[in-house]
Amino acid sequence: MTDTDLSPFDYDTHAVSDADTLTPADRYQELFVAVQTQRVFPDSKTFVDCAPRQHPERILDRYRARSDEPGFDLKAFVLEHFEVYEIAPTEFVANPDDSLAEHIDRLWPVLTRRPRQHPEFSSLLPLPHDYVVPGGRFTEMYYWDSYFTMLGLDESGHCELLRSMADNFAYLIDTYGHVPNGNRSYYLSRSQPPVFALMIDLFEDTGVHRASDYLPQLRKEYAFWTEGSEHLRPGEAHRRCVCLPDGSVLNRYWDERDTPREESYLEDVETARSSSRPAHEVYRDLRAGAESGWDFSSRWLGDPQRLSSIRTTNIIPVDLNSFLHKVECQIARLSDQKGRHECAEAFRQRANARLTAINLYLWNDRDGAYFDYDWTLQQPRTNLTAATLTPLFLRLASDEQAGRVADIVRERLLAPGGLSTTDIAGSGEQWDRPNGWAPLQWMGIRGLQHYGHKALALQIEERWLSVVSLLFERDSKLVEKYVLRPSAEHACGGEYPLQDGFGWTNGVTRKLMQDDPNHEAHRCRAGRCRADWAVD
Repeated sequence: MTDTDLSPFDYDTHAVSDADTLTPADRYQELFVAVQTQRVFPDSKTFVDCAPRQHPERILDRYRARSDEPGFDLKAFVLEHFEVYEIAPTEFVANPDDSLAEHIDRLWPVLTRRPRQHPEFSSLLPLPHDYVVPGGRFTEMYYWDSYFTMLGLDESGHCELLRSMADNFAYLIDTYGHVPNGNRSYYLSRSQPPVFALMIDLFEDTGVHRASDYLPQLRKEYAFWTEGSEHLRPGEAHRRCVCLPDGSVLNRYWDERDTPREESYLEDVETARSSSRPAHEVYRDLRAGAESGWDFSSRWLGDPQRLSSIRTTNIIPVDLNSFLHKVECQIARLSDQKGRHECAEAFRQRANARLTAINLYLWNDRDGAYFDYDWTLQQPRTNLTAATLTPLFLRLASDEQAGRVADIVRERLLAPGGLSTTDIAGSGEQWDRPNGWAPLQWMGIRGLQHYGHKALALQIEERWLSVVSLLFERDSKLVEKYVLRPSAEHACGGEYPLQDGFGWTNGVTRKLMQDDPNHEAHRCRAGRCRADWAVD
């Protein structure tokens, strides 16, 4: 980068300590393995989020000296040497007189973290400004979650939080070269769907910063996703880039490490044990699946019923490449604004080349939808997912393509509670039917609206708001994901229990309610359950 590419943001270096990037597994070695494999805590994430009470080297030395003693109590040792984060049970109580929108507005301060003091040697990566976490077990800021959370912050009038989070994301890119999955050291080896370009539009629309202020960070993040692409030959792959038979390059999800995820250590070990493939390949694919944000889904599996058949790194995803097309277009637009016309033209050419490849490899003209592509088998995937709407959300589909996608969504993905995640049921994975997720509703609704399919968009919106408000009336809370049928049952599947909070559900719901002022969701109250639920 040149001097003119330096960040315009002034970070308070006194508020941000030097980042400690050692992960808990690197730092605690055999102690880490013992804690996770012996299930000292029921959730593998608990230990990696603990803060040490003493210097880590001293703790590890004491463990090595004492672990072979008769009657050694591992759990007692851990509780003696680590501080376990616990959510106070009375941290937030729903007010039965609050509307759903008022409930969400009251939640923002509860989900906001103010990093005035940073626990030394913890896995938490310091950030210079306040930020919003999803809730539940997720006590750090997540990348793609935050965009959908920001939609609600904007609607609730929290411009100061938008500015803080904007500068936090710029800081992460300036510091690490990319936005980690979350601000934890064990997330540094991967990112999440690259939505920073979408955040930039939101920051500009709300007056937080000019979009062009973020051009240096946008280019740095793009370099992270495309590193090594220029040297690939057809059939080769490097990190997140794949060169296809015609020489075009598209992207996949990846992770720099091929070990069990530290926050899901035992779960990953058990998954690898049930596979006939080398364990390191399974670990890499599990990690790449986590980078996708869809962790986990039949979308990434060879056999929809077996997580051990995961093959994420062999799959070129529709949504990832749509997001990167947006990044290329955004860099071109902002480069023009800065008077860097040669750069702008180069990125327009990259965007055009990517769009051509998307239409060649990811568009299925027979079925009339976008599907992921298995580049190792050289064939499209056959399972339809809500990712098919991402090209509409990012406006890179033609009118004809959008119309055909709308038809197949109406036929195969429309559920009583909104937009289904996939058309696969019974996999046991959380990113599959019958579960529905707020970010997919938002992208689907907006994508259909962009191309004039307003009736279908309205159906999805009304059904989603109905299922969210029904469970809110019964349980006085919003949650991470929902079962898309009129039973108000709790969603399940995946590696951990259903989480309350919940950042992106709050954000999307708050924004959609503003768009639909006559929906019954405006009249619901916590704990006042309705017996009926009408679906158009």
